[in-house]
Amino acid sequence: QSGLTHECGVFGAIATGEWPTQIDIGQVICLGLVALQHRGQESAGIVTSEGKCGKNFNVHKGMGMINNIFTDDSMKKLKGNLGIGHTRYSTSAASEEVNCQPFVVHTGELVNCESLRKDVLTRGVGLSTHSDSELITQALCLNPPDGEGDGPDWPARIKHLMQLAPLSYSLVIMLKDKIYGVRDPYGNRPLCIGKIVPLSIGSYRNEKVDKLAAEGWVISSESCGFLSIGARYVREVRPGEIVELTRNGIKTIDVVECPENRRHAFCIFEYVYFARSDSIFEGQMVYSVRLQCGRQLAREAYVDADIVSSVPESGTAAAHGYARETGLHFAEVLCKNRYVGRTFIQPSTRLRQLGVAKKFGALSENVYGKRLVLIDDSIVRGNTIGPIIKLLRDAGALEVHIRIASPPLLYPCYMGINIPTREELIGNKLNPEELAKYVGADSLAYLSVDGLRKAVQLNMSKNSPEKVGHCTACLTGDYPGGLPEDLEW
Repeated sequence: QSGLTHECGVFGAIATGEWPTQIDIGQVICLGLVALQHRGQESAGIVTSEGKCGKNFNVHKGMGMINNIFTDDSMKKLKGNLGIGHTRYSTSAASEEVNCQPFVVHTGELVNCESLRKDVLTRGVGLSTHSDSELITQALCLNPPDGEGDGPDWPARIKHLMQLAPLSYSLVIMLKDKIYGVRDPYGNRPLCIGKIVPLSIGSYRNEKVDKLAAEGWVISSESCGFLSIGARYVREVRPGEIVELTRNGIKTIDVVECPENRRHAFCIFEYVYFARSDSIFEGQMVYSVRLQCGRQLAREAYVDADIVSSVPESGTAAAHGYARETGLHFAEVLCKNRYVGRTFIQPSTRLRQLGVAKKFGALSENVYGKRLVLIDDSIVRGNTIGPIIKLLRDAGALEVHIRIASPPLLYPCYMGINIPTREELIGNKLNPEELAKYVGADSLAYLSVDGLRKAVQLNMSKNSPEKVGHCTACLTGDYPGGLPEDLEW
């Protein structure tokens, strides 16, 4: 249990050309969600539409992991030419089936207006603190300030919602024959677009993506699953952008600017911790940023040692960066056990005193008689690194120096990441020297906040440099939209 949970992944897909399509939209979405499984393992749902009628959507949702929820039988029901899906982590306490998304609402009942049809909304993350998707769904059922002529004006409603609530969400909203993708004006949450390309494309990979034919379009919290569904990354949804996906392609409907011309505030912890390393944000691969964090860490906190290693897989990219920068050898010292789930067996006193690192074994020949630098991506509560250090010492390590490729977590997040309370964050209780002593390390150092910013911005594509910014609230207490009112901290 690493102690941080992330709230959710969203995915949408729509086929181009003649409907009914040859593309199995339900399966594309299911595979898309499998690639986003690291963003939430509690519940998931998929809703598809055949594009003809706003009253019958095909819905399947359930608790647990994607592969257990969607079976051959349930996939047969998810016919359609377009659809959206969602995988969820609970951030509020309630994890029941009723909270599974996407939400399907008969908006007519919500606002007693019969001309509104059933619409679907699934979202990436929470609006400030106490609201959630239901609230967003309800807000989308309000008439926009300028009123509506003939039936609902969805872009105007979405824009109205974004002006009411600038932080923090990525939404995919499906109507009967189109999908809207929406990213909050600060760009705090990720959202990107991919193109489903013809199967024969494999042979001429060097083609620019905009030259390739589109068999469909996808929209997702992260790009990591695109290749596995035959899609290619096109671009990010820009902060505040509303995009419309139809069978004819994608177009920008509107862009809602950040309040008072503030800078954008993409969550910097996506790079450090949440995202899968093959995802692309801001024109760069997450893996490259993590590697760069390791290089920067080596400049800031070098220590003489025999080998550099990592806590797999979370610290591996940064460890390679540290090794390249210092010229020290990289070697694996820990072997991961893939089959350790959460255990409900209370360990006996003897095992508890051993302080076993259940998830790992030590590669003793690589460790014995060596001075190690051990790199991980973050420390949250500080209760997993101690047993690992003990394991390495038991396997014969002479010295163990811990290097963390991010700054200490000090503050709670109000933008949908479930960070423990300030009291639980070890960075608030112990400074690096005290923490080293507490976990049994010879030394311990974190990457600086400036160092992290530098690593992130080094190879970033900066279209409008004056707008570039990252949310570092959990590290600095500097919240992009100011502090939400009336919080119980």
